[in-house]
Amino acid sequence: MNQNELRIVNPYTEQVAFTLPLLGADQVDLVVKRARTAFLAWKETAVSERVALCRRFMAEFEGMRDDIARNLTIQMGKPLSQSVNEVGGLLGRSEHMASIAEAALADEWLPEKPGFQRYILHEPLGVVVDIAAWNYPLLIAVNVIVPAVLAGNAVIIKHSSRTPLCGEAFAEAFRRAGAPEYLVQNVVASHQVTELLMQHSGVDHVSFTGSVKGGHEVMQSTAGRFIDVGLELGGKDPAYVCADADFDYAVANCVDGAFYNAGQSCCAVERVYVDKSIYERFVEAYAAGVRQYMLGDPMSAETSIGPLASKGAAEFLREQVASAVSAGGRLVVDPKEFATPSQGWFLAPAVVADAPQSCSLMQEESFGPVIGILPVSSDEEAIRHMNDSPYGLTASIWTSDLDRAIRVGERIETGTFYMNRCDFLDPALPWCGVKDTGRGATLSAYGLHHLTRLKSMHLRTDIPS
Repeated sequence: MNQNELRIVNPYTEQVAFTLPLLGADQVDLVVKRARTAFLAWKETAVSERVALCRRFMAEFEGMRDDIARNLTIQMGKPLSQSVNEVGGLLGRSEHMASIAEAALADEWLPEKPGFQRYILHEPLGVVVDIAAWNYPLLIAVNVIVPAVLAGNAVIIKHSSRTPLCGEAFAEAFRRAGAPEYLVQNVVASHQVTELLMQHSGVDHVSFTGSVKGGHEVMQSTAGRFIDVGLELGGKDPAYVCADADFDYAVANCVDGAFYNAGQSCCAVERVYVDKSIYERFVEAYAAGVRQYMLGDPMSAETSIGPLASKGAAEFLREQVASAVSAGGRLVVDPKEFATPSQGWFLAPAVVADAPQSCSLMQEESFGPVIGILPVSSDEEAIRHMNDSPYGLTASIWTSDLDRAIRVGERIETGTFYMNRCDFLDPALPWCGVKDTGRGATLSAYGLHHLTRLKSMHLRTDIPS
């Protein structure tokens, strides 16, 4: 195998779909210097000009929709209809961030004080490196790339080795939109070269989406330099279904929230707690909903679950399910019930009722089409179980009582708390997490601020005689 190239394997055909050259260690300095040159000019532009560029980017990206969606599916196995939806989600988030940029990045003037003018600037950081994950390769990347450009930064995209063409789609759309040369660059790089990129003195910010292990490696790579790092490292997101919930709605959404994209989502529902008075009914209805999924060719309109993006992921998921059953759980949906294609990296859904709180299925991030369900007798018990996790990305409650949702939500250790919703990002709200989920924020005005630095302007205009 050529050590200077990356081979992307289609997880459905199990054949090499694309081969791309890898960035050499000796090319890192040039990439960063080009980005810095682009930044020095771009930072002087008005925010309105940046907004106009990002809107042209959106138009170009939409024009490339079909090719981008098809390549996304080939690279990581997501059903084509879901890939098309992801392009739409990217455009929606981009438009929102563009619409708030001028107000969010405007100078903040303090109340008048005789003899002084005082205001706060939001200045761009410089060169932003975005290391994006493969599971939602467009949505994860856009959370940083478009806000970074709006804030006046240059961007170097280093996408997952499973989905590098998604990074190139961003760079190409910005080129077609008339972006200054090297303002948005895409690199295809090994782990070692990526580390050199993060350590380069010309890089001012690193954003990483991936595993906790990867997050620790990023922190170690940037240690010794006083730059900010944004980390989004996954979750074990709980759902709490109350007796007063709209039953059918809660079931359908908790199924979709767990199994959309084959469960390969940082904010997927990964464990469900159900009021014991409706528990057995819920488990039965939930199992029936999961059995509606169809595994198959991700290019087919009939397919609702494609192959896993990683060949080795299935074994860990099978072990989680087996361990939960051995500890007393009931396998109410068995993967053997599904017709599974003879080719491709598939894993059929599994649902374990009565999954013990201490088992791996309820504690460790699964990132696949498996779920555990457990009855609870009170809000207090639900809160205790929901907070019993090293992660804190999202959590949801399903109830008709708004006051109850607020009471519970304010006690849950999480970045986002939902009522009657899950597995969704509202770009008007900051996307952030607590505990091992990471640090920093993307989207909303706070996401723009995270990609700037503050400067206090303290101007005395009346010198005492």
